[in-house]
Amino acid sequence: MNAFLSRFQYYILSWLKPPKTIQVIDIIQILLLAFLIYRLIIWMKNTRAYTLLKGILFIGAFVIVANILNMEVIVWLLGNLSVVAFTAIVIIFQPELRKVLEQMGHSNVLRSFFSISKSGEDNKRFSNHTINEVVRACFEMGDVKTGALIVIEKETLLDEYINTGIRLDAIVSGQLLINIFEHNTPLHDGAVIIQNDRIAAATCYLPLSDNMELSKKLGTRHRAGVGISEITDSLTIIVSEETGSVSYAMNGRLHTAISPSQLREVLQDVQVLYNDKIRMLKGGRRNRDTKNPS
Repeated sequence: MNAFLSRFQYYILSWLKPPKTIQVIDIIQILLLAFLIYRLIIWMKNTRAYTLLKGILFIGAFVIVANILNMEVIVWLLGNLSVVAFTAIVIIFQPELRKVLEQMGHSNVLRSFFSISKSGEDNKRFSNHTINEVVRACFEMGDVKTGALIVIEKETLLDEYINTGIRLDAIVSGQLLINIFEHNTPLHDGAVIIQNDRIAAATCYLPLSDNMELSKKLGTRHRAGVGISEITDSLTIIVSEETGSVSYAMNGRLHTAISPSQLREVLQDVQVLYNDKIRMLKGGRRNRDTKNPS
């Protein structure tokens, strides 16, 4: 126990030990690095890389603990795997890294990098009107066996998938959704993504699920709905073109042949969870303002 405390104290003191002299250039470097790291985190939060980053941070914390506890075998093993791990990170983040390099060739890259992102608190997840319109449209399309794929954004932003489609930025209405998925129309192929209280885009491409447990009878539309729910926390509603049944996918699980009341309940649960989170955030901010009045 004493050895552990001594080692822990050594690490803490080595981190907190100030440099002999602090120059102006050191302060500038710290501020620049802090700003760049902050902007990098904001950018990553808008992509799937944010979820992967949390896993990497967990592994990094494990490495630190292993060093503090003097786990020589684990430290040696992780040290020898560091090169392989770096290569794996590059492969995992390849789509995001490629996107950054492509954006660097655009003239507005600096403006987009330094722009202030909007807080999620300023946007309402979706209203009761949106819930009613989505439920009505899905089951009206099911009655006439019109296939549909509707993705509803939750916490994980879906901007990279929105960019694969045609942007609409339209108020959610049942008739608009029905018209989008009508056969032989320009926008019927692909998914509609609802972001906050608006239809963000149509004809969006989604990743297909590799889950071998899914029924072989399910088509591409259902596999795409499950696929996007496996890598994001979104709620995906699927209307079958063959049977007319309505299903939804969430957290990688497919719930088939649901009723209008079940779909409405799921949408209301998502709405309530989001509103509770916003209420907690605002409550915490209000408490801080009360403790530190201006």
